[in-house]
Amino acid sequence: MKEIKANNYSIYFSSSGYRELDLFIKANNYSQIFIHLDDNTKKHCLEVFLKQIQKFNFNKIISKPGEKNKNIKSCVQLWDKLSLLSGDRKSLILNLGGGVVGDMGGFIASTFKRGIDYINIPTTLLSMVDASIGGKTGIDLGILKNQIGTFYDPKMVIVDPLYLETLNKNELISGYAEIFKHSIISSSKIFDKLISTNTDINFKNLQTIRNSIKIKNEIVLVDKKENKERKALNFGHTLGHAIESYFLNSKNRLLHGEAIAIGIVLASHISSKLFGFSSQKLNSIKSHILSIYNKVLFNKNDIDRIIKLLVHDKKNSHGKINFILIKDIGKPVYDIEVDNNLIIKAFKYYSI
Repeated sequence: MKEIKANNYSIYFSSSGYRELDLFIKANNYSQIFIHLDDNTKKHCLEVFLKQIQKFNFNKIISKPGEKNKNIKSCVQLWDKLSLLSGDRKSLILNLGGGVVGDMGGFIASTFKRGIDYINIPTTLLSMVDASIGGKTGIDLGILKNQIGTFYDPKMVIVDPLYLETLNKNELISGYAEIFKHSIISSSKIFDKLISTNTDINFKNLQTIRNSIKIKNEIVLVDKKENKERKALNFGHTLGHAIESYFLNSKNRLLHGEAIAIGIVLASHISSKLFGFSSQKLNSIKSHILSIYNKVLFNKNDIDRIIKLLVHDKKNSHGKINFILIKDIGKPVYDIEVDNNLIIKAFKYYSI
């Protein structure tokens, strides 16, 4: 399958990606190659990866899995490891893992020795269609997502659905939220196709994955630094991130996509009230989401505390909380202030 050209790198698929990686490593004479893993990808993905490529010398740097470990403490441990293993400016990091491995590994690469090369090899559906694409790196600040980070492009991205065989259904479903979001902000044709499939979706279909990556990449090519058009990729994320942060340290912790799926319904409802987004399409979105994701119950205290977390959203400016909403499928609107009462009504719509 033909590669996709991004800003300063290419996104390759399956076997073609490994061929390009072999050529790239041979051509660049790196002093050290580090494979960044977490405990899960070390166990389930490293052997799969090594079977696909020509043999080369490397060192492993391993971080703990999960969003709760995407923090500065983990970064310090990785920086220390790179230093102890004599990493220098001519080193390369291969991030083999999900969104946490890619986000944190990219951040580590962008800051170590003022910047070294890295490559993303995403192993989850979520990281394939979202986190590994676009050159954003970052870590969390406490429970607040991605508050610290950089824009720093990888040298390439290799997308191989083979790694999806290592995932459980919940992880696949989590990644689907970003695929669905991409369809809402860009393409009525893809949106209608996804809506019609409901529970018959093939989460591992390479063409579906490629289409989703293409949508995100085309937006990033227009607006890399998120001045306008790239903000559309945050549809559903203003409230979705606040919901994810709220539940992060609770026994009811939600996966990223589970929280974003709720945020999509809430943002669609708010869009219907402020911009006349079709009630028929709104109900289709809610029905589709609830056919895939379990409904989460929110009480008044939950909602009040989630709303308070909105002040930390990265899209805010000048003390204003900015939402990304839609007039119609493929027609986003940017930087919209939303009254708290309308947010509460959106939660009520989601809950009934």
